[in-house]
Amino acid sequence: MSSPERLPRSLREVVFVDGVRTPFGKAGPKGIYAETRADDLVVRVIRELLRRNPALPADRVDEVAIAATTQIGDQGLTLGRTAALLAGLPKSVPGYSIDRMCAGAMTAVTTTASGIAFGAYDVAIAGGVEHMGNHPMGEGVDPNPRIISEKLVDPSALVMGSTAENLHDRFPHLTKERADAFALASQQKYAKAVANGQIGPELVTMATRSAEHGWGVATVDEPPRPQTTLEGLGTLKTPFRPHGHVTAGNAAGLNDGATGCLLAAEDVAEELGLDVGMRLVGYGFVGVEPEVMGIGPVPSTERALARTGLTIDDIGLFELNEAFAVQVLAFLDHFGIADDDERVNPWGGAIAVGHPLASSGVRLMTQLSRQFAERPDVRYGLTAMCVGLGMGATVIWENPNWEGFAK
Repeated sequence: MSSPERLPRSLREVVFVDGVRTPFGKAGPKGIYAETRADDLVVRVIRELLRRNPALPADRVDEVAIAATTQIGDQGLTLGRTAALLAGLPKSVPGYSIDRMCAGAMTAVTTTASGIAFGAYDVAIAGGVEHMGNHPMGEGVDPNPRIISEKLVDPSALVMGSTAENLHDRFPHLTKERADAFALASQQKYAKAVANGQIGPELVTMATRSAEHGWGVATVDEPPRPQTTLEGLGTLKTPFRPHGHVTAGNAAGLNDGATGCLLAAEDVAEELGLDVGMRLVGYGFVGVEPEVMGIGPVPSTERALARTGLTIDDIGLFELNEAFAVQVLAFLDHFGIADDDERVNPWGGAIAVGHPLASSGVRLMTQLSRQFAERPDVRYGLTAMCVGLGMGATVIWENPNWEGFAK
């Protein structure tokens, strides 16, 4: 008896349909989300994606992948599944949690996108959340003592600010003055983008609760400091090292927030009448020395470029996560890009808007997608970030609005 032939397999194009996020808040008892649950932030994001894309039947969602770095409490219990249920998706829609520290949401996107390309899914929701007020980085962890006792990594690798100081040591030409100037520009570009209406449409309003003040509504990002000056930055303390380089002004803060995006096979998006914000080209993840984790986006970008046949000169827009200014500067210097290149974080970055760890990757993607809509002269864009414990992550995207397609 002959065996039946399986279906032939071919890879499909994957598109980023839409992305949204909550306003980002400051972590801590005075932050806007101090008494708001992390899973409720995710639920709001999922519901908003469905509201903004009414052409998508809820039962066509095949997977929900939600990242969190600290997966306990209201960020635990297989968050992708519980958030899907709480958001009102059909019980037939599965979900899961994912963790790659800062690149959690980015990994949620590449993992589900790979499943779409392979044919396992047609449509997926991917995103991330981090409530650093409820769950400070490292809460509940129990590192294996061999990591330190056997000197597998330098002890400074476990303190992200110390790894940034190490990067300043390795590249002494990346001065504190350059880091401060870059940080000031991030604040200024963010403020200009908000004033121009470029940042804001992707935000979903979020109900907030306070036992003292009652209910409220978060409508704007809390972390930005538009009053920042270069002189003020120069006076800030360097908490990770006496007379160091890294300050609260040239690094991202501790933040709360959630992001989410809708991914689909391009033919399915066309079938359903969904908009296409950008098309996935390729991605790369790498490991680097944990004590200088900030250098990670350099080799991850080199890998992504090599595997897609592109060069750095083909990239017309860069969305680089600003965990620390020095980390972005190391990337720019390596690729011969000026600190003030207009292609880089044109709407500011995490130094201004905040970095709720596992959620940030989709913020980068959502902004790039919106920038593509404004820039038909740009064909390729790149989202990249450094990752705790010594990793780098890069995803390359293509602009469906590129004017060259019309020729």
